[in-house]
Amino acid sequence: MQKILVVEDDVKIARFIELELKHEGFSVETANDGRTGLEKALEGDFDMIVLDIMLPGLNGMEVCRRIRLNSEIPIIMLTAKDDTMDKVMGLDFGADDYMTKPFAIEELLARIRRIFRKIATQTTSVGNTFVSGKLKIDYNQYTAYYDQNPIELTKTEFDLLHYLAENRNIALTREQILDKVWGYDYFGETKIVDVYIRYLRSKIDDHFGAKFIHTVRGVGYLFKDENH
Repeated sequence: MQKILVVEDDVKIARFIELELKHEGFSVETANDGRTGLEKALEGDFDMIVLDIMLPGLNGMEVCRRIRLNSEIPIIMLTAKDDTMDKVMGLDFGADDYMTKPFAIEELLARIRRIFRKIATQTTSVGNTFVSGKLKIDYNQYTAYYDQNPIELTKTEFDLLHYLAENRNIALTREQILDKVWGYDYFGETKIVDVYIRYLRSKIDDHFGAKFIHTVRGVGYLFKDENH
């Protein structure tokens, strides 16, 4: 049975989510402040964390950051703010997904199931190493190097690079990238892709003077081998 930790300071919301998740067959624990949530997350054997951003004691962003120092457990962040930068920050701190309150419990359940399916697919697939010029991406180790220099990437940045690279020479739309990397369609929020493309270009193309990620006007983005 998959075990989920719900960190939410609103006791009624936490209880509601807990009951719905248990009804779907999950094992659930709750915490109502950031410090308790962090302690449980680091000590417990959980398969996923549903984490509110606005928490007493320690906010959700900091809880997420500290968890990521020790674990790659999937995290879905909850926020009352419908602000793109809040969402980008949450993802950049290592969250796998986010939801803006109020939300339908069916949507939360759908996203939880989708993340678990994605993990199952990654676990059963045979990983490999991608090489393009001096760029090397190790899908098993979640690492990337340029000319043996390590490239520090967040999980979302790595997933984006992975998707671009495995579709080398194929123009991908922002919608395709959103659906694959973030796990579902962020309708109307394609600018998040542009933000993360800038992050990747800054860390790879600009930093090493290479040219892998190309813009296809009116379409989206394209990964090409270096010097092509």
